[in-house]
Amino acid sequence: MNIRTLETFVWIAKLGSFRAAASRVFASQPTVSARIAGLEDQLGVELFNRSSKKVTLTAKGREFLVYAEKMLSLHGEMMQAVAKPSSIQGTIRLAVSETIAHTWLPQLIERVSEAYPAVNLELDVDISVNLAEKLINHDIDIAFLMGGVHQPGIINRNLCHYSLIWVASPKLNIPDKPMSLAELSTWPIVTYPRNSAPYMAIRSLVDPMNHSTRIHASSSLSTIIRMTVDGLGISALPWEILQHELSTGTLRQLVVNAEVPDLVFSASYRAAAGGNVVQAIAELALSIAEARAPAPKNHSAPPDNTH
Repeated sequence: MNIRTLETFVWIAKLGSFRAAASRVFASQPTVSARIAGLEDQLGVELFNRSSKKVTLTAKGREFLVYAEKMLSLHGEMMQAVAKPSSIQGTIRLAVSETIAHTWLPQLIERVSEAYPAVNLELDVDISVNLAEKLINHDIDIAFLMGGVHQPGIINRNLCHYSLIWVASPKLNIPDKPMSLAELSTWPIVTYPRNSAPYMAIRSLVDPMNHSTRIHASSSLSTIIRMTVDGLGISALPWEILQHELSTGTLRQLVVNAEVPDLVFSASYRAAAGGNVVQAIAELALSIAEARAPAPKNHSAPPDNTH
């Protein structure tokens, strides 16, 4: 009975599959099976029911799980408190929204490498809806995403927010004057994917003005920027990711009487045994996000009371 075997047991219990657990602990399926067989021999009891498609815990297995998680948690606390950071090993699967990948993610990777040189990061960049599903399914360890993940056993911590500014390409020849919401709704809009918070906020703004407003949605932030630069529509995007386009004049900021709510991000991870390094990475992310330079205020047009 050792930490590696206990970790293997806990992952089988969580995922309901020897094969899935083998992938998670970076071992072959025969190795995982041998670990559990040895553990059951040592304890003299069966820990799993193997008769059905999904592996389930026996009564003794459920009892053992409580102690195994306590031992893993204590082991993680011990390593965090006593061991040199260089001796803490493992792989953390970190998933982030593309907005964060475009801003301060490189700083975080650098800080994690300095603090835990033997810890490997597996990075996944995806839209928030997909990241939430991956965290629920144990496919990732920690996610930086919009809206958090509201499931039992998952911790959500306020991470950062991004104010959005309206921008357009000079190719559209939009007059340099405040734009009303009614005028905005006459232009095509390029934005985040359907079911995202920005898409729904923009849709709720323009629909009362013009039901036929064309909204081009994309799950790729780079594509949204490229389409906006090419003059395919107006966008509301974070100021931080548009520095090059604004400084070179390929995009210009518009003054629009239509504010889109900030993009609010959370650091979400499981309150799981042995999650000390995951929590430490969340703390590093929080400190970096807090130190971000604030975006300049977007001076909107005065309220348009004619609609």
